This record gives sequence, C-alpha cells and structure tokens, in this order.
Amino acid sequence: MQREEEELSVSIAHIVRKLKGTRLHCQLEREARGCLLNPDITLETLKEDIKEYLKASGWEKKLQNAVYRELSVLPAPCHPAAPAENIKEPLSYMRRAQRPSDKQKELLNKWNEMGTDEPDLSNFRPVYAPKDFLEVLINLRNPNYDSGDQASFRSHLGLIQVPLKIKDITELRELFGELSLNTGQLGVDDSTPVPPELFENEHFRIGKKVLAEHESAAAQQYVRQGCPTALRADLWALILNINDQPEDVLYYEQLKSNVIQHDLLSDSLIYKDVKLTASNDDYYFVFEDYLYQVLLCFSRDTSVLEHFVYSSASPPKSYIRGKLGLEEFAVVYPPNGVIPFHGFSMYVAPLCFLYHEPSKLYQMFREMYVRFFFRLHSISSHISGIMSLCLLFETLLQTHHPQLFYHLREIGAQPLRISFKWMVRAFSGYLATDQLLLLWDRIIGYNSLEILAVLAAAVFAFRAMNLMEVTSLAAAEAVLADISTLKVMPLLQIFLFAIVT
Repeated sequence: MQREEEELSVSIAHIVRKLKGTRLHCQLEREARGCLLNPDITLETLKEDIKEYLKASGWEKKLQNAVYRELSVLPAPCHPAAPAENIKEPLSYMRRAQRPSDKQKELLNKWNEMGTDEPDLSNFRPVYAPKDFLEVLINLRNPNYDSGDQASFRSHLGLIQVPLKIKDITELRELFGELSLNTGQLGVDDSTPVPPELFENEHFRIGKKVLAEHESAAAQQYVRQGCPTALRADLWALILNINDQPEDVLYYEQLKSNVIQHDLLSDSLIYKDVKLTASNDDYYFVFEDYLYQVLLCFSRDTSVLEHFVYSSASPPKSYIRGKLGLEEFAVVYPPNGVIPFHGFSMYVAPLCFLYHEPSKLYQMFREMYVRFFFRLHSISSHISGIMSLCLLFETLLQTHHPQLFYHLREIGAQPLRISFKWMVRAFSGYLATDQLLLLWDRIIGYNSLEILAVLAAAVFAFRAMNLMEVTSLAAAEAVLADISTLKVMPLLQIFLFAIVT
C-alpha cells in the first residue's frame, strides 16, 4: 500500500511539473484570477468557488484531458532517486548548413509541389531497413540468464531469445474484452446484411455525443469499437489532446521556416524513403507533397526530444569539427533526435486521409509518434515495444497453431521473418486503408500496440492451409505477399475469442 502511494505521488509530481508553464497552465491562472471579480465568490469559500467556476466554464475538462494525455505517455513509476537510465529502460542489456537566399525562395515556391523536385538521391540509401533491425533483435541475449531460467524458456522455438513478460491468450482476451464476439464492432457489424441502424447508426449517434462531451477518456473508450469515418479525425484529435490553436499553427510555420532556411543531410534520407515507399503505393502516392512537408518539419522539431525521457533510446549526437567526444561541443542531430529508417514515411501516410490542414496533420503525426510509433523501432523491454511484440507473435503462433509453426520452422521459413515488416510499420502499406484505420482505432483505444502481434498471428492462422503446403521461405512469402484484401476485425475476433484453450 505504501509503495502504491509513493508511486502515485511520483506520478502526480511528474504531471504537475510537465503542465507548469504550459499554455494551458497560463490560461487556467488567467481564468482563475478573472473569476475573482465575480461578486458571487466569497473569501470564505474561495477554493470551492473557483473550482466550481472552472468546472462550469469548461476549463476543468481541458485540464482533465491534458492530465489524461500525460498519464497515457507516462513511464512506469520510478523513485525520484533512481538513475535516469532505469526510468528509460529497466533492463540494463537493452539500454547544419545555411541555404543561399535564392535557394530558400525556390524551395518556398515549391513547398506544395515538393514531389516534382528533389536532390540527387543516387548516392543515398536508407540507414537501415526492417530486416536489418530484425537481425539485431534476433542476436540479443541476456548475459545474466542462468541455466534455470533457460530451462523455463527453452520450449520457445522462435527467433527471439530474450524472455520478456508478455500476455497469454487469457490475458489478451481480458485486455481486448470489447472485441468479443458479443460486442458490436465497426469493421464487422456494419458489413453484414443486418440493417445498419441496429448498430452503425446507434454507434454514430453515441460518437457525436462523446464528441460533444469533449472528454478524452470517454472518447478513448468509445473508439475500442471502431470510429465512424465521419467522426474519426475529431475523435482521434480529442483522445490525443490535439487542439490546433493559433499557437500550434504558428509553431508549424516556424518549423516550415527552418526547413526553408536550413539544409540537413537527413533531408535526403526522407526524400529517399518517400520515393521508395509511399510514392509507389496505390493508396498514398497522392500525398507525396504532404509527406515531405510533415517529415521535413518533424526532423527539425526539438520538442520531439521530450519523448527520450521515457524511450529506451537516446538521441544521436554530432560534434563540432575537431571536438569529437567532448560533450560540451555536442549537438543532437537531426534536431529531433530521430533518424528515419526505410518505411518511416508510412507512419504519416494514413493520417493524410484524415487531416488536410498541414498544421493539424503535423500535430497528429507527432503525437502518434511520441505515444506509439517510436516503440516500433527502438529496443526495449516495454510491453508494447517491438521486442515484446515479436515474442508475443511467436508465442501465440507456437502455442495455438503448433503444427503450422513447426512446419514453417522446419523448412527454414521462421514466421517472424515474414511478419516483422508488418509489425514494425504498424501494418501501414500492407492493409487496405479502411482496414488499417480500423486497426489504428484499436491501438489508440487500448493505448497498446499488442494488437499488432495478435493480428500478425491471426493472418498466419487464416492462411494456415496454404502455408502447410509450402516447402521454402520464398513460397511462404508468396502466400503472404498480399494481405490487402483481408478484413481486420473478423480475423482479430476469431483468433482471440474462437480459439479453444
């Protein structure tokens, strides 16, 4: 009990520290002072009167939403005296040039047509691709692992050889309870011959009511059953506490100005990635200009560095020439601390269907990244980290479809070698966009990426009959080369709730 109270006090202190000095904090102070002019407020009941005033004027909900946002990204409680690296990752073994003015003017004029002109990319290649990252994860070992631990883990025959705490099917059913076969779902019940008013129309009505209440927690609970297309953009913004105020638009314009003025080497990596991925995608090629704008601004956004407080990774640094290794001459490079890998732009592409204002699109992507996507390309023991997702996928498939798992393993087609690319990109570029957005509804609704591993296992289970006939990795990859026709929600429901345990 005492430990829980200590953890709660640490969390409260963290949130108070984060909110102090923010625009919301200043606005609340101003409103509180303003209400003192109200003749109904007396000195004897000052505290309660101010609280009632803030509640009636809607400011209490704005504060609740801000606190809810901080709770969603807050790392596991840790004692204030604990080393910083323990907060970022508890397992020790896991742990600029100025453009000439004429070039600035040229880039500004082409800002909305950036796909028609890019630097010479022939000498650039992605820093790393998903398959390179997978090799790193496969070779990771715990040096403190003793023989007793090894005995308890040796039944795992997958590629991941680090024992992490993951959920079994019973725990997953409890976590994803609203996905049960008895609960209405967008992605299932709106696609049946049953009249849509029996679920879809009612769900839409409730969604509008949730939006009107403007409570992040209620909206997050609601989207667990899926978002109506017409409400998705606003519901996601409410959950992620994106308000798109004039200050936010100005901040985006400042980032845009930095792109115009300063050339970064990482810009070429962004151009290259968009050209290799989204530009060749039937769904997303039309958003090429948006992708350049968002990602180039993102690379210069130093506010992104805040997520390294709870990320297991650390931002890369560059040193002034001749001062290599001297920390006082080190700068984070790129400024946001994130080096894009092959496929990085696909984190942005689906959001282009929802947001057409550049500043709001940018804010949504940044929040999705610092809340979810960074975990897909950094090594950690977090339950939603890519390492845990890989282990969860392999364990689910080995446990519930052992014959399929062993067959693929025996022919040299370890399932993770196929599914890894899906999970590391949150299935973006692999599913049809409407299905992908239904999947991301649940990521946001449950504040968890574990659904990615469940879906990956469900896809293998669905194609099991064909996979049992293949005799090589290439043949297995061919069976799963195109999953764009699959329906996400039926696959998830059947895998989670129709398996006999």
